[in-house]
Amino acid sequence: MAGLSLWSQALDTQQFLDIAASRSTKALNGARALVQLLEKAQPLDEEARLAAVNDFYNRRIQFRDDQEVWGVVDYWASPLETLEKGRGDCEDYAIAKYFSLLALGVEPARLRLVYVRAMLDGRPQAHMVLAYYAQPQAEPLILDNLQPQIRPASARTDLSPVFSFNSEGLWSGVAGAPAGNPAARLSQWRDALGKARAEGF
Repeated sequence: MAGLSLWSQALDTQQFLDIAASRSTKALNGARALVQLLEKAQPLDEEARLAAVNDFYNRRIQFRDDQEVWGVVDYWASPLETLEKGRGDCEDYAIAKYFSLLALGVEPARLRLVYVRAMLDGRPQAHMVLAYYAQPQAEPLILDNLQPQIRPASARTDLSPVFSFNSEGLWSGVAGAPAGNPAARLSQWRDALGKARAEGF
């Protein structure tokens, strides 16, 4: 496909589509939709890429808990698994957005998956969002399935960060000291990384 060379280093498109085709028609349709989105988003500036990816998953994926989708209490799906199911929980949205933005050339250091306590109906609940840092010390922008608009962290008073991580590190809160290797400390993240890499990311 034309225009893929700019981001092909971050996503092996043929591998991604081949694996999707081997899984199901629904997986292949989802994979093709993502590839088309990445093609369209490539010429955009970084904030527009964020919006495109955030909107793609928030519209395409229905929120459902892991028990309903996978039959287990907690499961972190790969991007292709989420696209195939068409359903997922907060971790699945955040993981899919993370890898899709990496495929668009966003540097891993600018992205962190953030485990938060979210106030929902007056009660704190475990939740996960994706944070984007334009600069290392900048206020992050929050990509979330609960709030469709990307907003700065200061506008999300309903969220209290607990820890954050990406493929390069693990931190207390969003600005705390490094807390070790996330793949070693978080087995579900290690599994999600392995699955995404096998899919071509």
